[in-house]
Amino acid sequence: MSSGAVRTPVSQIIHNKDDQDVDDEPKKKSREDWRKAKELEEARKAGTAPAAVDEEGRDINPHIPQYISNAPWYYGSQGPTLKHQRPQHEDERGQLDKKAPKGLDTSKLVTKFRKGACENCGAMTHKKKDCLERPRKVQAKYAESIVVHDEHIVNDASINYDEKRDRWSSYDPSNHREIIEEYEKVEEAKRQLKAEKLKNDPDAEISGEEGNEDKYVDEVDMPGTKVDSKQRITVRNLRIREDTAKYLRNLDPNSAYYDPKTRSMRDNPNPAIPAEEAEFAGENFVRFSGDTTAQATAQLFAWEAHGKGVDVHLLAEPTKLELLQKEYEQKKEQFKSSTKTDIVEKYGGEEHLQAPPKSLLLAQTEEYVEYSRSGKVIKGIEKPKARSIYEEDVYINNHTTIWGSYWNAGRWGYKCCKSFIKNSYCVGMQEPEGYSEQQHTTTPSAASVAPPIADAAPQIPTEEDVGNQAVESEVDSAHSTEESSESEEEVKESKKSKKKSKKREKKKRAKEQRKNKKKHKEVKEKETTASKSKSKEISEEVDDRKRPYNSMYDVKAPTEEEIEEWKRKRTRTDDPMLQFL
Repeated sequence: MSSGAVRTPVSQIIHNKDDQDVDDEPKKKSREDWRKAKELEEARKAGTAPAAVDEEGRDINPHIPQYISNAPWYYGSQGPTLKHQRPQHEDERGQLDKKAPKGLDTSKLVTKFRKGACENCGAMTHKKKDCLERPRKVQAKYAESIVVHDEHIVNDASINYDEKRDRWSSYDPSNHREIIEEYEKVEEAKRQLKAEKLKNDPDAEISGEEGNEDKYVDEVDMPGTKVDSKQRITVRNLRIREDTAKYLRNLDPNSAYYDPKTRSMRDNPNPAIPAEEAEFAGENFVRFSGDTTAQATAQLFAWEAHGKGVDVHLLAEPTKLELLQKEYEQKKEQFKSSTKTDIVEKYGGEEHLQAPPKSLLLAQTEEYVEYSRSGKVIKGIEKPKARSIYEEDVYINNHTTIWGSYWNAGRWGYKCCKSFIKNSYCVGMQEPEGYSEQQHTTTPSAASVAPPIADAAPQIPTEEDVGNQAVESEVDSAHSTEESSESEEEVKESKKSKKKSKKREKKKRAKEQRKNKKKHKEVKEKETTASKSKSKEISEEVDDRKRPYNSMYDVKAPTEEEIEEWKRKRTRTDDPMLQFL
């Protein structure tokens, strides 16, 4: 919203709705108007358009945010202004200090009922439902004569928002001092009367409102308290200073927790020392040891008995309560045993109630078994494994493991052959016979392509070997000069023969590869035609809806050729060149 938008109060719109025509009502801004206002605001910020001007002719900075430049709706501004952000004069702001008359207008006395006045009291300033006086026996409407004063009503048209909502309007601070002084006089008189009563009769009890101050003060002086009988004030100390503080019993920060707000330590600060021997064993020990539990159960029994009509009290009649509790427990046990015997006599099954001893139930024996660090049994007999109700070690389709024994890449399979197809026939992880030879024939040998590589790792020569080699080299150098001429001729002839043999081997391998390729193509074509013919025959013979599950293929042992083809087509996740295929 731009700073030049007019914000009319909602109350003013409703008030003037009847007086205005339809054309004069404020219209909702269209999208085009919003866009123009936004463009104007941006132009003002950029300095290409003149700034907005308030009612006094002063420019408004376009960079002032809207929450400062926009006046509140109740301010009643008719254009862009910053007057609501500037200090206002007394006449503009309104006089909050001026006192309007309140209460009854005693200047006028009315003795007759007027039309439109309150039917109960006869005042013109309110109606019967708003009257604060008590309902009269003879209402003012029907009384012959009345004496009534009207109330002061402030009808100031120039009153502003703050004056209208001023809680302390027409309040006189001087009245407050009078009220306080009167209250202090009454309190002082009460204190003097109380002191006189205590002087005359020290044992007298103060009842009623006078004794409310001492309602929660114990009659007996508790340890750590100090009661002043004259002033009836109880001063309670935090603890007796001779006692050791609870948080000093054990200075270890990991010991029992001390709550500083309630000054309590529930756990035992020294658990190594027995609770019976320790000076302080925690508040829970005091709470749940000795006769405290018996006292709590007796109190609970007294409450329940009183609720059922038995007149008994724990503190008034403790002996009677104890006898009643014993009698109640005896009858309760008798009733339990009688109901148990009745059920067994009626339905039978007493032999099932005779449970075996706990040692047998928990499978505890005296047989000694000793284990090693790895968990193997060194001495004794190992416990037999618990067998399930389901069939175990039942393998199908030549598998040696069950389905789900292998997991890889989010899929389950068989561990024996690493197959992910359920109910598939196990081929095994070993290569079948003839597979390695066939692979060698189909692919060129590594020896023909690459140079021979030494199998053994190179040995590092020692100092003695280096010396021996030097002597041998000197001896051989003489013989080598004589034989060099003869060896060169032999080398040339051998090279020529090797080249011819290599060419022959290459031609033979190329022919074999062509033959193998033709064989594989023929086998593939036969398999595809056979599978299609089988599926057509089955689909023609049996309706698809009545066809049994997995009836499109037979579960048989695969042939060597099928195994070979499956191994060639199988995707290997550990293959580094898989992503380039």
